[in-house]
Amino acid sequence: MRKIKLTITESCCRSGYHKAGDVFIVEDLCPPLCRELWYNAYPYVFAARNGAVMDSGNGKSTSFTVRCPDGGRVCMRGELINEE
Repeated sequence: MRKIKLTITESCCRSGYHKAGDVFIVEDLCPPLCRELWYNAYPYVFAARNGAVMDSGNGKSTSFTVRCPDGGRVCMRGELINEE
């Protein structure tokens, strides 16, 4: 199964839960992310793990960026790290 690497690129998390540079690998279980950030990321993670290619500017990509629904305080980049 494909794996997704999630990297926190910016963080002004009010709870201090996420720090810039944190990395999570998604295989079978959801990573230890706050629920709201995970809910925003999950559709992209699911799509990428199942072979989707997302629109990215003028091109296509297997990576994506999501922001926390709390005013975008946390930004996370996801990318496909292995293909089968």
